[in-house]
Amino acid sequence: MTLTILTYNTLFAGRDGGDDRRAAAQIKLIAGIKPDVFLMQEAKGFDAAGGALLHALEARIGMRGFLAVAPRTGQNVAIFIREPLKPISFEADSANFHHTLATLKVKLRGNERPLTLISAHLCPNGPAIRRREAAHLAVQAAPDTLALLTGDFNSASPHDPEPAGFDTLPAHHRTRYLADDLKAADRSVLAHLEAAGWVDVGHVLDKAITPTVPTAGFVGTEFAAMRCDYVLATKALAASAASYEVVRAPATNMASDHYPIVATFEVAP
Repeated sequence: MTLTILTYNTLFAGRDGGDDRRAAAQIKLIAGIKPDVFLMQEAKGFDAAGGALLHALEARIGMRGFLAVAPRTGQNVAIFIREPLKPISFEADSANFHHTLATLKVKLRGNERPLTLISAHLCPNGPAIRRREAAHLAVQAAPDTLALLTGDFNSASPHDPEPAGFDTLPAHHRTRYLADDLKAADRSVLAHLEAAGWVDVGHVLDKAITPTVPTAGFVGTEFAAMRCDYVLATKALAASAASYEVVRAPATNMASDHYPIVATFEVAP
């Protein structure tokens, strides 16, 4: 089957106080892409009022949502799936992650092996914390399993050049991404994940090395131009990766400070 996945850091769920225009643009984008899986970061407020925002989004995009609550930061993460995917189990981990982690195991049509979906938003405060978080993700990378790990890793890739504008970032933002030498951007988090067996689908399929931050509407904020968001797959799943795209368009320029990523996989029975 063809599996279309979307991962997106939505910046406070697309809401600026009572202004939900960014959320409306995001919902229109999701409806247009019609992914089989939508992995969301910064689902802020989705746990309030009995999950009202979660249920409203489910209805708008025609998908079933699973929410991992971030009790300390409020920056929840979520995973949405569409039929014919069937949920098997769901776990949230806020103990080992600065925000939280969502892990959903699903059954694929015509496939005996389950697919594990992981939505992650790693700590923004420094690579030492992110490396500890990455250690908890390493065990999910068994090569013969079908697993997908996506989200905002707040980290540069060892395959990518130095982020454009990194040397001119204000020091209080730049230090969040500094390597141990306090000079270059840290690449150790992604390096550790790849050492565990995770395959960086963007590195394999996007030779342009398209940045995911900042968007055109949020230039001059807290980011240098870099890949900050990733689609990682186990070896078995990565072998079926068919396409990868950072969605850069007028709508996504303004809808968040991160660009969304769409990837497809041709998963054999």
